[in-house]
Amino acid sequence: MRHALYWELMDDEFGRMRAASLHEDLALSTLGSLTPAQAFEAGHGPKEVWAAVCEAAGVPAERRLGRDKPAATPM
Repeated sequence: MRHALYWELMDDEFGRMRAASLHEDLALSTLGSLTPAQAFEAGHGPKEVWAAVCEAAGVPAERRLGRDKPAATPM
């Protein structure tokens, strides 16, 4: 997972403002109580951080892969 996908998932699930706040403030117990921002700085990857955010915030399993996006229509 790339950092861009992490942010897309965060924004889709929480909205841009709340996602930014959670990234800085949410303590992730599965990562030693680091915030997502601190977890990235400590070398944790986006997939691991996203999984920890989902666990801490109670994101249901069916939404952990993001929203279904409509397929692009061919021109």
